[in-house]
Amino acid sequence: MANTKVTNFLELVLHSGLIDKGVLDAHLDRIVQEQGEQILFDPARLAEQFVQAGLLTRWQSEKLLEGRHRGFFLDKYKLLDHLGSGGMSSVYLAEHVLMNRRVAIKVLPKERVNDSSYLARFRREAQAAAALDHPNIVRAYDIGNEGNIHFLVMEYVEGQDLQGIVRQQGPLDPLTAAEYIRQAAVGLHHAHQAGLIHRDVKPANLLVDKNGTVKILDLGLARFTGEEQASLTLAYDENVLGTADYLAPEQAINSHAVDARADIYSLGCTLYYLLTGHPPFPEGTLPQRLMAHQKQPPPSIKKERPDVPDDLIRICMRMMAKKPAARYQTMAEVADALAEWLTAHGKPTESSSGRGKRPKPSPRPAVLPVAKPLRATPLENQPPLSAGVDSALTETAKEKQAPTLTVRGAAKGAAEPGSDKLKRLPKAKPLDEAPSEELVFDWGRPASVAARYTAPKPSLPPAKLLLDPRIMPLWLWGLLLGGVVLSIILVILLVLF
Repeated sequence: MANTKVTNFLELVLHSGLIDKGVLDAHLDRIVQEQGEQILFDPARLAEQFVQAGLLTRWQSEKLLEGRHRGFFLDKYKLLDHLGSGGMSSVYLAEHVLMNRRVAIKVLPKERVNDSSYLARFRREAQAAAALDHPNIVRAYDIGNEGNIHFLVMEYVEGQDLQGIVRQQGPLDPLTAAEYIRQAAVGLHHAHQAGLIHRDVKPANLLVDKNGTVKILDLGLARFTGEEQASLTLAYDENVLGTADYLAPEQAINSHAVDARADIYSLGCTLYYLLTGHPPFPEGTLPQRLMAHQKQPPPSIKKERPDVPDDLIRICMRMMAKKPAARYQTMAEVADALAEWLTAHGKPTESSSGRGKRPKPSPRPAVLPVAKPLRATPLENQPPLSAGVDSALTETAKEKQAPTLTVRGAAKGAAEPGSDKLKRLPKAKPLDEAPSEELVFDWGRPASVAARYTAPKPSLPPAKLLLDPRIMPLWLWGLLLGGVVLSIILVILLVLF
């Protein structure tokens, strides 16, 4: 015979509707046979057996042991667990009673229902989520209410948000951080194209599922770019919306007037958080932090993380530029910049459109092989050398040593201007042996010329040179022959007389 506590617990289970009476009796008999009648005197042990059998979740058993039997069902959904709470809502893991599909249900607190601003924002989130369908954005399935309980049914993401990941594991490695932010940029680009500005991008609103896919959630502060629907923040005189640690400077002044570039700033602050473990300006009061975002440059990431590459830091700093015009102008640009960075550092990614993988580029040599000879081009008709490249032909003092071509320039793989550390190409033939053709050396810059020359034509033999009328004109020949004849006549006269 069970004691009073166990009897009360079993009655609560039946009244909750979580377990049918027939199923409960069958499992109770089996548990008594396996564990003995002593278990009927311990409601906690009995509840644990129900959890292990899959009849109750641990959260449900805890509520039942506390004496609660209501609130486990909401419309067509059975609540399985409490995932978290915030100022705006509470989120529960739930399961559709008939379809057995697990979802996340966001419930607006009862005390907020009478606040027209919160209720309007709650409905706005449903409208915003319903307008989007993207793998990097949490999908919305339904919205409804049971009396004064308003709820939003969303896609359930089994994973953890980026804020929780960093708190548990510490700052992320650069490749992982860049990939997470790239995915978030792709999802936000989709939202921006649909006319939505998120306005609350932060690590806690970016979930990572078990497959490493980033999911954007919490569109409660999203603003439609349409003129008619953009007045929600104005209607309730809410000029400053968002989270202070990730708020764009212009958003702190007027939240309802921002555009997509405000989300870019917030995403840049999120990348900063992933690399350092804290937001850019973590110290001070709320007004002081807001002012720091307005006026101060963020502390150097390099001081805390010397392993973070400079080019990734430059991407982050451009995203966090104080003036919107100095940032990337679209999330597609952010996604492409991060994708190119990841590819350059050995991690190919999908493009910003999400179609296909970006191929890993083959390494570019410092000096490419000499191209096949081309037809000679007169020097006066040759195009100018590429900017930043200074070429020269240098002959050695020794006759046996062939001349070499030395290139001094700023092209990739070359020495810096003025440096004595020069790249030397293979020895070229002497000019009198070189073919009458143009040699082109490419240092890796598309359509660039590092150095070129045209060899002179071989010289003519002396005999042919004298007979060439271009060298010795006819009138000069006549003058020369006349002088010779006159000299002979003078000599003869001198001999005779």
